Amino acid sequence: MEATFTAPVASFRNPLYAGVQVTLPCPSPATVGGLLAGAAGGWDAVDRGLRFAMAFRSGGKNVDYETYHPLDASGKKASPTPRHREFLAAVVLTVWLLEDVDGWWRRLRRPVWPLRLGRSQDLVGVSLRRVTLAPEPGALRLAIVPDAAGVSGGTPLRLPTAVGSRRDRTKWDTYRYDSTGLSRTQVPESWSTEEGQAVALLPVCHPDSFAWR
Repeated sequence: MEATFTAPVASFRNPLYAGVQVTLPCPSPATVGGLLAGAAGGWDAVDRGLRFAMAFRSGGKNVDYETYHPLDASGKKASPTPRHREFLAAVVLTVWLLEDVDGWWRRLRRPVWPLRLGRSQDLVGVSLRRVTLAPEPGALRLAIVPDAAGVSGGTPLRLPTAVGSRRDRTKWDTYRYDSTGLSRTQVPESWSTEEGQAVALLPVCHPDSFAWR
């Protein structure tokens, strides 16, 4: 099943930067896993072995000004802070789910929680279709893929794969992504769409599915 999520604006805060709102060029696997978990009604309703593939594109990047309401060291609200925020415009996220297709079709057609990308106000639209993938490697193009042996092209990105249920731990992995979509590098151990886009499964993103390190 292929699910396409669209939004006029989205921002994916890069957690490696403190004090500034710098956006990643694409959502992390943890972000997309959270989107799917929200549709299902929470991580308890999601199989611990959930894996998916994804591709992403945006129409551009800009900066706006937003008021933040931070917490101090004790967890109490501090004074509102105006801050510049990078954002992506006209975003399109494509997710391929290869298992429990009927179940995910139902969940995404009638999500338990609103579908959103990045921040709570960034709601998304979704369209679903059933597709047939070719059992041969596809080109990197706009896919986000694991930085495994044999994968070149694009930019290496250190992204969160999963976040602990109490948000106190994060599992990081390295991925490759080309925001231009021009890379024709073949992705080993991937499938391909009719257009030749690589469909490569990402690591399991469930908070309870792995040993934290």
